[in-house]
Amino acid sequence: MNQIVPARPPSVGIAKIIYVLYLLGFFAGITAVIGLVMAYIYKDDAPEWLRTHYELQIRTFWIMLLYGLIAGILCIILIGFLLLFLVALWWIIRCVKGLKYLDQNTAYPDHRGWLF
Repeated sequence: MNQIVPARPPSVGIAKIIYVLYLLGFFAGITAVIGLVMAYIYKDDAPEWLRTHYELQIRTFWIMLLYGLIAGILCIILIGFLLLFLVALWWIIRCVKGLKYLDQNTAYPDHRGWLF
């Protein structure tokens, strides 16, 4: 017996790939940049609920860059090392939550926020 599976928009897979590229960015930073470019490319053609994920991914990159630069500068007075850890944790939580909402085919709530 064949089971009919509803087709998912192809950009759902792209959004998932971007989250994975962001997570891999800890090991090879260029993957996060590739993910950013992909998010900018696919954002405009996505349905509204999926667009929230692309907007979150774009904001996550730029906020991470800002937080990372501030933490890097503060490493001079040692507090930056703790901040770098917290920024990395923030990055991981946003990506994992994004993957969770993406698997549920729902919009990311508060995708314009600065926290989680």
